[in-house]
Amino acid sequence: LLMLASLLAPDSGAIRIAGADPVQDPLAVRRSVGWMPDTLGVWDSLTAAEILVTMGKLYGMAPAAAAQRAGELLAEVRLLDFADKPARVFSRGQQQRLSLARALIHDPAVLLLDEPASGLDPGSRVELRLLLRRLASAGKTILVSSHVLSELDEMADRAVFVSGGETVKTQSLDDAGTQLRWYAVSARNTGALLRALESRGLAAAVGEGTRRSHVRVQLGGEEQAAEVLRHLVASGVEVYAFAPATGALEETYMSLEAEKP
Repeated sequence: LLMLASLLAPDSGAIRIAGADPVQDPLAVRRSVGWMPDTLGVWDSLTAAEILVTMGKLYGMAPAAAAQRAGELLAEVRLLDFADKPARVFSRGQQQRLSLARALIHDPAVLLLDEPASGLDPGSRVELRLLLRRLASAGKTILVSSHVLSELDEMADRAVFVSGGETVKTQSLDDAGTQLRWYAVSARNTGALLRALESRGLAAAVGEGTRRSHVRVQLGGEEQAAEVLRHLVASGVEVYAFAPATGALEETYMSLEAEKP
């Protein structure tokens, strides 16, 4: 991310952001990129509005345009009531929302986000996800680095798994939906559920690690899952929960971990 943002020179290889080379033309790259680091560095004595206006000016925006844009973004990230409060009083979640607004101040074509949901409450996480999907639909390219894979299931179109500094797998979310995957199934009669699954040649086991009783079964994607659910209902099994045991990307990650020597 630092290399993409033109903040760290690569040892080898080539990078292009909107056609520009971060090494040869960092200013062009920074005009195209909105950078949200994992930890926000702020001017503690400045207010949220002053920080955004200052950033806008640094990107060459006229003061009036920067002030208008700051107001729009503070409303977008639900910080309008904190516009005149100094950054030093902001919580971690509020700092994250201010950092996102700061990254968007110059309306960049590309967003680089490092753990953007860190410190956010559940409601703010949902709002972040919806905002990023809106920005992507408007044509922006968004790259998110995160260890919380369940969040990426809801916002990403494609995932790149990196281990030891190397790409070990790339996967679209459509591909993830067809992979071998564990499902958690709960029914009023667990014995009847196990017998119905075994009649289809499926090895199942009673799940552990949660308070609610469920059966774990490995299925080959959504099509087989739908077929198995139809079979259970037709067999008279009173199913009250049937869903993937983990997120699609988390399932991929765990399979990659299992493949390690």
